[in-house]
Amino acid sequence: MSTEEKSLNFIEQIIEEDLKNGLSKDKLRFRFPPEPNGYLHLGHASAICLNFGLGNDYNAPVNLRFDDTNPSKEEQEYVDAIKKDVEWLGFKWDKECYASDYFQQLYDWAVILIQKGKAYVDSQSSEEMAIQKGTPTQNGIDSPYRNRSIEENLELFERMKNGEFEKGTHVLRAKISMNANNMLMRDPIIYRIMHAHHHRTANDWCIYPMYDWAHGESDYLEQVSHSFCTLEFLPHRELYDWFLNQIYDDSKVRPKQREFARRNLSHTVVSKRKLLQLVEEKYVTGWDDPRMSTISGMRRRGITATSIRNFANTIGIAKRENLIDVSLLDFCIREDLNKVAPRVMAVLNPIKLVITNYPEDQEELLEAENNPEDEVMTYRQLPFSKELYIEREDFQEEAHKKFFRLTLGTEVRLKNAYIIKGESVIKDSEGNITEVHCTYDVDSKSGSGSEASKRKVKGTIHWVSTKHAVAVEVRVYDRLFTHENPDGNKEVDFKEYINPNSLEIITGYVEPSLTTAKELDHFQFQRLGYFCVDKDSTSEKLVFNKTVGLRDTWSKIESK
Repeated sequence: MSTEEKSLNFIEQIIEEDLKNGLSKDKLRFRFPPEPNGYLHLGHASAICLNFGLGNDYNAPVNLRFDDTNPSKEEQEYVDAIKKDVEWLGFKWDKECYASDYFQQLYDWAVILIQKGKAYVDSQSSEEMAIQKGTPTQNGIDSPYRNRSIEENLELFERMKNGEFEKGTHVLRAKISMNANNMLMRDPIIYRIMHAHHHRTANDWCIYPMYDWAHGESDYLEQVSHSFCTLEFLPHRELYDWFLNQIYDDSKVRPKQREFARRNLSHTVVSKRKLLQLVEEKYVTGWDDPRMSTISGMRRRGITATSIRNFANTIGIAKRENLIDVSLLDFCIREDLNKVAPRVMAVLNPIKLVITNYPEDQEELLEAENNPEDEVMTYRQLPFSKELYIEREDFQEEAHKKFFRLTLGTEVRLKNAYIIKGESVIKDSEGNITEVHCTYDVDSKSGSGSEASKRKVKGTIHWVSTKHAVAVEVRVYDRLFTHENPDGNKEVDFKEYINPNSLEIITGYVEPSLTTAKELDHFQFQRLGYFCVDKDSTSEKLVFNKTVGLRDTWSKIESK
C-alpha cells in the first residue's frame, strides 16, 4: 500500500507496523469468516468491505471461510446466500474454506491437549458448571472432574466422538485456570456433544468444536496473518492466543486478532437473532424483505452494491461504537442512483388532466432524455395525447402564492411537452375533483426552438398519457422502526418500535417504455424518487419497490 498523503486507519497502521517489523508482504492474508446461520446484514457488509478492501489495497489474498461449527442452526441455504452477497458486493475470495474442513485436525489437536494435561472431560451439567465458574469478582471452583487421569480423558473423549453419550452428558474443557480475571479463561469448553446433521459432514461427527477453539486454529491453518473482528471479541483475544500457543510452530505465520467497533445504523437492527425473529413471527415476508437490513433485502429494495461500498468507506473503521444515522446510507444510495438510474415518467396518485383544445384523436411522440448525468446523452420517445394522468398533489383549485404547480388561471410546463393553463375542474357528488381541464399553447413544445417554447413558467410537472399508461403495483417502503435505536433499551422489546406504516401498496401508472424492464432494473420516477423492479413482477404485472426518495424527509419529521 502506498501511504503517501494517505491517512491510515488504526487497522492499516497495525498492518504497516507489522510490515516494518519484518512480516513479509507476501505473507499477508485476510479472511471474512461468517457463520452460516442466517443471512448477512449491513454490519457484515462493512466487515466484508474492510477485509476484502485490505486485500485489494495490499494485493493480498482473502479467504471466505464459513465457521460452521453449530449444525443445529446452520444450513446450505445460508452458505449459498452468503456467497451470492459477497460476489454481488463486487469481491472475489481466494479460497472458499470451512471450519468443517479442519474437524479432524482440530480433534487431533484436542487429543494432544489432553495428552499434555491441558484439557479434560467434564461430566457436570451446564447449570453446575455455570455456578462453579464464579463471577467477575469471585474466583471459580475447580470441577470435581478436573484431575481425571489423561488415560480416562482420552477414553471418554474418544467415546464422545464415537457417539456413545447423549447430548449434555460430557464436554471437553481446556485446563487453564478457574481464578483468571477474564472469565473466558476459566477452563472454557472446547467440544460439546451434538447429535445433529451437518450440512457438509452429514453425520460423521457427534462432537463439534466451540467457536473459540475452531476460529483461531482455522486462521492458523489457513495462514491468515490478521484476524479482524468486532469489539465483543476483545475479551476472547486472550483465549485466542492461548489456544494458538498450544499448537503454534514458529516457522509459520501466527495470526493476530485485532478488534474494531460495530457501526450501528439508526432505525435498524442488525442482530441475526432478531432478524430471524422478524422472519419467523411474520413481521416481514422473509430474509429478503426490502425493509430488512440484510444485504439480500437491500438488494431487492434497489440499493446498489456501489452505494453500500461507498457507505462503508464513508463511515470507516473506529475503536468505539456509535450510531450512524440511516440518512447517510440514503445519501450514498441517492448519489449512486443519480448517476446510473434512467429518468422515467410515473404517476402514483393520479388525477385525470384533459387538454380541451388538443385534437381529439391526435397522438404524438415527444423526445425525453434518459439521464442527464450520462456522458453521452441518449433519448427515448414518450407518447402524448389529449388525456393525461398527473399527480393529484400537483393541482390545487385554490393555491397560496408559493404553490408553483397547476392551479386555475396559472401556467405550468408539462415535462418534455407543452405549457398548459388550468381552466376548470369536474367534481363528483361529494365535491371531490375527478378531472382537471386545461388548455395548451400549441407553439410551446419543449425543444422546438420557438419563442413560445422559451417562455418561463414557475413550475414543471410530470405526466403519463392515459391511453398509453401501464398500471403497475408500487410498494412504498418506509423505515421498519420508528425509534432511532430500537434495540438500545434492553427493558423494551425491540418489536414495540415496529413502524405500522412501513409498507404501503398502491397502483401507479408508468410510461410504456417500462414494459421491458427486468428484475432489479433501477429508475428515477421523476420528482418522486428511485424505484426498482421487484422479483414478484410478471409479464402481466410489473411490481416496483421504492428504494429511496429524492430528498430526506425523515429529518424534517423527527425534528418536529
